[in-house]
Amino acid sequence: MVKTASAAETASVVEIASAVRAGTVRAVDVVAEALERIERADPVLCAFTEVWAEEALRRAGEVDALVAAGPPRSSGPGGGGGPRARAWLPLAGVPVAVKGRHGVRAAVPLLAAGGVVVGATAVPGPGTAWQTWGLGARGRTVNPWRADRTPGGSSAGAAVAVAAGLVPLATGSDGAGSVRIPAAWCGVVGLKVTNGRLPSRDRTGLAAPGVLARTAADAAAWWRAVSPPTTVDADASAADTPSTTGVDMPPSLPLTAVWSPDLGFARPDPEPVALARAAVDRLVDAGAVRLVRPQAPPLLLDPAPAWLALRTPGADPAGLAGAHRVRAENGRRLARLFAGAELLLTPTAPTAPHGHEGPGDVYSTALTWAFNVSGHPALSLPAGFGTDGCPAGLQLVAPHGREALLLAVAGAAGKPSGRKG
Repeated sequence: MVKTASAAETASVVEIASAVRAGTVRAVDVVAEALERIERADPVLCAFTEVWAEEALRRAGEVDALVAAGPPRSSGPGGGGGPRARAWLPLAGVPVAVKGRHGVRAAVPLLAAGGVVVGATAVPGPGTAWQTWGLGARGRTVNPWRADRTPGGSSAGAAVAVAAGLVPLATGSDGAGSVRIPAAWCGVVGLKVTNGRLPSRDRTGLAAPGVLARTAADAAAWWRAVSPPTTVDADASAADTPSTTGVDMPPSLPLTAVWSPDLGFARPDPEPVALARAAVDRLVDAGAVRLVRPQAPPLLLDPAPAWLALRTPGADPAGLAGAHRVRAENGRRLARLFAGAELLLTPTAPTAPHGHEGPGDVYSTALTWAFNVSGHPALSLPAGFGTDGCPAGLQLVAPHGREALLLAVAGAAGKPSGRKG
């Protein structure tokens, strides 16, 4: 499934938007090329459930009209300059895929920024286990690196669409690892934001919005477009607001970090651990992180019973009480860890991508869902390839409200070395 990538398939979000704003390319042409790529590749990948070609081209024409009219004049002294003008249409003409047919509701800030939604990506279909595969309009969603393997879920089609170069940006939602796991298994960047910082339809509070992108810079462009300008997470200080420590003003590197292969309870396979640990070493060599040894190793309580109790409608009171105890205790342990380090690093998934028959005895969520229960922001960064030819991921976890830390370190890791299609 390997082929040489064209410039259109590898152009970054920033490159596309800059070119459209400058008038060197038209949004209509950028979107038309993305639609052609989807039409060509999706019969094999099955990443999309719906493609909205007519609406996407109409929206792209509107973006071109806005560009032709020019940016609105600033109301500040001198007019036409300042941060407001620089932020004009930051996603101009960027093709965006949304998770599921109702994903457009979460894409309103992206549309306001000039993005163009081209379609809805695949999620697990009827009768499929929630932690396995996606079901597109043309069949079962496949991993772009090996068609006999799952891309992960539930943001399956989103990860595949980005990894295969169909779109540079796809939205996701993460209730137990649903952004981070497919990001790891498809070899792209996947960010889950702090729970409660952006709107979510999830009644349990376990799910948070997220994004899948080829690079950290593209994920940062999404975060700038959607992050609330004044909202501060309840557990974050005033210094954590996007206006003071957002992605436009990255923190100083290296950041202090603690490595844990298993969080004290999981039993990951040796190869994902080795790949993630090698990625940590590369971050150290790049000057992005500095490993520190905590007073005690990071030992969390297994969040599985708590997650299941919180997720189950009508769960018994004893189960819910136990879930709240686990949440509180893990919250205290993570607070102690983050008092001495800025990041926690783990493998993203405990296993390599499994086949389409479903997972084995180890849940793919073993290392991710603790941070849905705790609410911490987390990012999966490409960590290399296993002996099966499939990608693996390194998970970065930060204190509440500190998405900027994750994006800064991910950006220092550099761009991915390849693309599958």
